[in-house]
Amino acid sequence: MFAVLKTGGKQYKVQSGDVLRVEKLAADAGEKVQFNEILMVGSTIGAPLVEGAGVQAEVIDQIKGEKLIHYVKRRRKHSSQRKKGHRQQLTLLRITDILEKGAEKSGVKAAVGAGSVASTAAAAPKKAAAKAEAPAAAAGADDLKKLSGVGPALEKKLNAAGVTSFAQIAAWSEADIAEFDEKLSFKGRIEREGWVEQAKELAK
Repeated sequence: MFAVLKTGGKQYKVQSGDVLRVEKLAADAGEKVQFNEILMVGSTIGAPLVEGAGVQAEVIDQIKGEKLIHYVKRRRKHSSQRKKGHRQQLTLLRITDILEKGAEKSGVKAAVGAGSVASTAAAAPKKAAAKAEAPAAAAGADDLKKLSGVGPALEKKLNAAGVTSFAQIAAWSEADIAEFDEKLSFKGRIEREGWVEQAKELAK
């Protein structure tokens, strides 16, 4: 019997015994996790999910994917270009069981993305701090529209995500860039427009 599960924004068709690489999960090697977003089990198709179904798996290891090289080219910058590498963090796991019913009563830890756990844990204090500092932030916020390709709509998106200054953008790591790119659906705009380099200059 096979199942189709959803995790990390992707869908995987799996059978018991399959070894799978998925977006990083908040779990250690040797732990057992359960995927509860099941789109299909055998001949049963969900609408959109199959109620009570689950797929259990054992975490083998936390790994990194192959190094991906991409070039960042900028228009009107005298042919400036930069080569940059990235390795996606992944979780290697082995499918152990496919449950058609009763998954919610299994007691196995739910498979949750590592980024989701971090953002959930930090959400409450961040919201409280944002409310307390809202007037000060509004007064001391930088004009992010000075960045190439940023208009009022994108500035509003960034502010809503807690980004209000050039210093914050200048301090972004590769992981931060990937996170904001996905979270705010920028589709590579951050690197394509060179926001980090621009922010470093504007923050001086």
